[in-house]
Amino acid sequence: MGDMHGDKYEAILDAAYTVFGTKGFYESKISEIAEQAGVAKGTVYLYFKSKEQLFTAVTRRDCEQYLSEMQGALVNRTLGEGLLRMANLHLHYYYKRKQHTKLFFMTPNSDPDLMEFMRGFIQDYTDLVKNKLALEGVPQPEFHAKAFIGMMERLKMDILLNQNFRACDVDQTAALAANLFMHGCEAGVQKF
Repeated sequence: MGDMHGDKYEAILDAAYTVFGTKGFYESKISEIAEQAGVAKGTVYLYFKSKEQLFTAVTRRDCEQYLSEMQGALVNRTLGEGLLRMANLHLHYYYKRKQHTKLFFMTPNSDPDLMEFMRGFIQDYTDLVKNKLALEGVPQPEFHAKAFIGMMERLKMDILLNQNFRACDVDQTAALAANLFMHGCEAGVQKF
């Protein structure tokens, strides 16, 4: 256990992601995760004290990768280009996880460590968007950041819950959303 992020650790996280994502937190068993990871059940407990701690570790890894991609989306881009890239990343993130919807809907929301981490993640995500907006001179950048993220969160529900939502719909939806955010409702209305 000296190498906390070795092959077994990553294998356990990968297996937990799959099992939690397909069965949900409450229906998943550590023994199933261990079997999927190719390790003994006791090995899982060497790395994680509880199923909640394992779920939080899976969530943390996923969210940190997500924020890293989002940060890269804003580098050397105009506001419009950055928001379009972020919209694409946000929606593609959920499209790629469409078969693992239980990661988002069947979670241990009473776990204080997970809730604390998620509060921090949401604030970090909001700050990332807010800082770009502020840098570009957008008034009330925090309000606008929350509105942008809120729009993305609503659109993710279409992806996760609509079985007919296709990969090609993701880019189109992201473009429509970024355009709406940047230019308002009148941008798509023809004037007579």
